[in-house]
Amino acid sequence: MFWDLKHRLNEAVKAHDLPLVLDCYSKDAVYVTPCGVAEGLDQIEWMYQQTFRGFPDWHATAWFELGDCDNPAITEWTYTGTNTGVLLLPNGREIAPTRRRITVRASCTAFVEDGKICSHREYYDQLELYCQLGFGLLEREKIPA
Repeated sequence: MFWDLKHRLNEAVKAHDLPLVLDCYSKDAVYVTPCGVAEGLDQIEWMYQQTFRGFPDWHATAWFELGDCDNPAITEWTYTGTNTGVLLLPNGREIAPTRRRITVRASCTAFVEDGKICSHREYYDQLELYCQLGFGLLEREKIPA
């Protein structure tokens, strides 16, 4: 049952079908990513909209599922996409499309209650993502002692 729901979510994400994505979550679900925390369906929808807007060809390929564990369902992924849309940074700043293709390794856990995801946690390396988009680290200014 838990894996059926997780697979249904993955198919909805692949199709960029927001109503089907949201149907997988409870009304008070929490979705945690390196970019921030979304609480409730409105905020979760907004998070997915930002991803689909920045990467209209966003795709998640599962390459490992922890089969001995049902709840939470744990998956390792490879995310791919091309940044052809405006991208929202965690600080609220928007950047123009870089037109760069990304491939990012990720993992997630989804905890299910009453047939809906109530807690979904995504983990990926933001530095890996930003470097692939062409952004490097900036040296920090020296602070006087």
